[in-house]
Formats: sequence, C-alpha cells, structure tokens
Amino acid sequence: MFDGLSEKFGDIFDRLKKRGALSPSDVSDAMREIRLALLEADVALPVVKNFIDQVKEQAVGHDVIKSVTPGQMIVKVVNDHLIKMLGPEDAVINTAAAAPVPILMVGLQGSGKTTTTAKLAFRLKNKERKKVLVAGLDVARPAAQEQLAQLAAQAEVTGLSPVFGEQPLGIAKRAMETGRREGFDVVILDTAGRLAINQELMSEVAEIRNVVIPAEVLLVADAMGGQDAVNVASEFNEKVGITGIVLTRVDGDARGGAALSMRSVTGCPIKLMGVGEKLDALETFQAERIASRILGMGDIVGLVEKAGEVADQVEAEKAAKRALKGQFTLEDLQQQLAQVKNMGDVNSLMGMLPGIGKMKKQIADANIDDRMIARQEAIILSMTLKERRNPKLLNAKRRKRIAAGSGTSVQDVNRLLKQFQQMATMMKKMGKKGMKDLMPGMGSGMMGSMMPPPGIKF
Repeated sequence: MFDGLSEKFGDIFDRLKKRGALSPSDVSDAMREIRLALLEADVALPVVKNFIDQVKEQAVGHDVIKSVTPGQMIVKVVNDHLIKMLGPEDAVINTAAAAPVPILMVGLQGSGKTTTTAKLAFRLKNKERKKVLVAGLDVARPAAQEQLAQLAAQAEVTGLSPVFGEQPLGIAKRAMETGRREGFDVVILDTAGRLAINQELMSEVAEIRNVVIPAEVLLVADAMGGQDAVNVASEFNEKVGITGIVLTRVDGDARGGAALSMRSVTGCPIKLMGVGEKLDALETFQAERIASRILGMGDIVGLVEKAGEVADQVEAEKAAKRALKGQFTLEDLQQQLAQVKNMGDVNSLMGMLPGIGKMKKQIADANIDDRMIARQEAIILSMTLKERRNPKLLNAKRRKRIAAGSGTSVQDVNRLLKQFQQMATMMKKMGKKGMKDLMPGMGSGMMGSMMPPPGIKF
C-alpha cells in the first residue's frame, strides 16, 4: 500500500534536502508536486486542497525556510499533517460496554465483510481474551451464513446456528439473547450487503442498529475501491451512523487514496486494516506508523511487534549470542526463515523497512517473495542435522543430493550457502565490535535472511 505515493514523495523530498537553502517558490513547486501525487493516489480533491493549504501555510513560515535544514523541516511538517489527516491515534475497538458488547459490521457485498467479521472475532479472542459469538444476518446471499460458520470454526469462536426462515432482525435478537444467556463478552453481527447502496439496505441496517444498540458500527470498505469506497463511507455514515472504518485488501492497493480520504470526509477513524487472507492478518490502523511508511521511513516498531508475536524470546536470545560468537548455523537460519513465514506476507514486511522504496529494482532483481523463503527453507530441510550444523561437510555430491531432495538446482543450493556464509561473517564481525543487543524478538538477523546480499539472486 502507498507504494506509488511513497516513491513520489521520496523523490520530492530528496530534491528539497539537496538544495540546502529554500525559497518560497521552491516550497510552492514542491507543494504542487505533492498535490499531483495525492490526486494520482486517488485522494479526494477537497481533502487534497485542505491538506496542501495547511502544509503550505506552515512550510513557508520563517522557522522552516530559515532553518539550518529546511528540507527536513518540510518533511516533518508533511508528516505531522499526514498524521492529523489519518488520525486519531487512540482509535481502538470499544469493548468496554456491558457484556455482551454488540458490534455491527456493515458494508457493501464483496467488501470482505464476512471474512473481516471472522478476523475481528479471532483478534478479540486471542489478543483481548474475549469470549466471542458471531452471527450471520445475511439471508439473501446464498451460503453466506455457512461461510461465516466455517470461518468461525477456523477462528475457534462460536457461531450462532442458523434457523431456517429466520429474518435478520430476529437473528440479531436471538444472538443478543444467546450472548446474555451463555456469558459471551462480545457479539459480532455480520449484516447483509448489497451490490450498491439502496433504501432497503439502509432501512434493514438502521432497524437492527436501533434494536441492538451497538457499541461499534464498523464499516468494512475495500481499500482498492478508491473514491467509490469514500462515497460508500459517506452514505453509510449519513444514513446509519458509523463509529469506525475497517479497510480491507490494504496489501493489494498501491495508491491508498481511500485511506487518506475517509477520515477527513466522514470524520470517523480508520480502526483496523486487513493486510492478507489469513485470520491473523488484521492490524490496528495507526496514523503515525502509516505516515512514516508513506514518507519512506518504514515501520520498525510494527516489524518488531510482529517478530515478537512469532519468536520464542529465549531461543532468539540464544541464537543471537551464538551468532555474535561466530557460531551461526544453517539450523539457525532455517528457524529464522520459519519465523519470517509466520510473520506474514514478505512484501508487506519489506514495506516496513526504512528506505525500502528506493531499493525497488534491487528487490525485484532478487526475486524476494514468499516462494523464495519457501525454497530456501526447503533446501535447508533437505540437509541432515550434521550438515546444517557443519556446512563444511557440503561437498559437491551432498549438494547434488540436497538439490534433488528440495526440488531446486545445485546453483540454488550454492547461492543459499554463499548468502549464509556472508551473513555468518557479518554477524561474527558484529560480535567482535561488541554489538550486544539486537532488536527484541528478531533473533540473529532475522530480517537479514529476507534480503540476499548484493549480487545474489534467488
């Protein structure tokens, strides 16, 4: 997400930083380019105009223009206003009401509403230790209730059993009664969608809202919908009233105009974003981190948090100590690769690294993706335990056997071993220099295993 916008912003700010002293005309030219970049990203015109006016007013001020590093100051101004546009920072799901807390999921058909319902249930169960009941209110779309039941089973939460002929309002009432009777903390109601906004849809949702009095009315909107998604959000907010937005398919949208427009247009915060197909691929939408990624500064905090969720802290620390002593093995590398796989889509993770937008060509040449990680892991798993712990044993005959066992070529095996050797050498040098702390939960260079050294393709 935001790839195109981040690249354009990076070019604009690089030029500003190189100039040193800036004149008001330099700032005006930069603002014009930023305006075009935002419009190309499908950000709503009124939002763009307001953003540019605010940034320009502050950027041409005496403190910025006359500062020692005016280029950096302008980046800070843009960053601050991006956060303001995307905010607020405390956009959390409200589960503090009396149990069972009703959460109403609304949106158009095809936005990913049912899948998001299951993801939210999974998140509340695992991160907040809530007992969650999900109920499908869509009786119009074939197999909609069955789909939610299957997803609920995968998320290991309870799904309300469907009753033949029962209408949405009746399902909602029964779900709340079941929630109260069986001691559920949260009841998530997945309402029906339509292909387009119409009076029937709005009336149905409004009726359910009036009966269950939800703590949250979350609009599920497709990030790839651009201005259409913004218009949908405005309509739902006006006719039904929404308390927050969940953006889906964020990992597939390169422009990001919907995310940048929705908060400003509706006044409602974006609370969550879907970043993949798995049940755990639902993240908190944090304005500060998103702004950093747009400006090419990455999201190291988010990356460390992801790593911490999948890494065994004790084992990670042991691996780090061994690596810094020059004892890094292929077994350690395989464990790191497994952790990277568990963290989610590789391209999404790469987007969290600072300055990654400027390395697009190198990344493309290196063929870094989930398949590359899987191939590397397959090669290591085709080795014996002795070979993993002592790569010096890997002669030509053994490498041929490993290639055959992993479904790769001898050249692939050689590339991996070269990459491993370079990593091991680098870590040994770190140890000699007295580097004592690596990022928490990251192990001994976990992210380094994602990026082949210069000149290494895989």
